[in-house]
Amino acid sequence: MRVTANGTTYDVDRGTTVEGFIRSRRLDPKLVVVEHNGEALERSRYGATPLQDGDRLELVRAVAGG
Repeated sequence: MRVTANGTTYDVDRGTTVEGFIRSRRLDPKLVVVEHNGEALERSRYGATPLQDGDRLELVRAVAGG
């Protein structure tokens, strides 16, 4: 299955959650803000939100001191 994150297409396994995808990119979910198919996703839902074929994600890393 394929998802697009920040304009790049990735192959992911079925059942992968948003949190799992973030971790596969070697990012800390606590430090990432996610837009899932055009809508903001609460951090508390990252682990409970499975990705579907064709999903679109925008991942933004929080920067300290901003």
